[in-house]
Order: sequence, then structure tokens, then C-alpha cells
Amino acid sequence: MDFKKVRTETTVVTRQKDQFYKGTGNIYETVAILTKRANQIASEMKEELNKKIEEFATNNDSLEEVFENREQIEIAKFYERLPKPTLIAIHEFLNDEIYFRNPRKDVQDEF
Repeated sequence: MDFKKVRTETTVVTRQKDQFYKGTGNIYETVAILTKRANQIASEMKEELNKKIEEFATNNDSLEEVFENREQIEIAKFYERLPKPTLIAIHEFLNDEIYFRNPRKDVQDEF
């Protein structure tokens, strides 16, 4: 998932709670799904950010080098401006872009 291309709000927006019942029929199940997806997105973002920052890492850290490394600062600012993982997860859920299943419901349906 390329979270840099997702076009969603960067701030919290009031939403209709009825939208979160679709697909699951249970608001608590929806919140659990959104939580898991947001954690996945956050870990992907963190991995990518760490890889990009490591490219500019130096072996000897002096005070002067910390102030001079503007590339790292620009990369960090870019990631700060991206939508938060929770907002991306909500966007994906509302646009039916998340695959989820409940194994307990699958078992109950068989009986």
C-alpha cells in the first residue's frame, strides 16, 4: 500500500456512525479492524522512514553534523504532513479497501 498517494483528510472529521456498521454489523468489531489496520500502516510508515533516514546516517555524531543534516529534517517533515495511520485506515474501510474476516462467525455459520 502506498500511503503517500492516499487522498484523505489530514485532520479528524466528524463522520456518520452508520457508515461503520456496514460490512460488520457491529461497531466494536469495526473499531477492532480499524485498530489492527492502523497499526499495520504505522509500522510500514516507521520502517520506510527509518530506511530513508539511515541513508543519511554518519558514524561519528558531532553537534555540528546534527545541525547540518537538513535532508533528514526534510524527510521527517514530509512524514509528519502525511495523514495519520488511523485516518488512512478509516478511509480504506469506508471505501471497501480492507479485507477482513471473523473466524468465529465463519465457524458459527457452518453449524
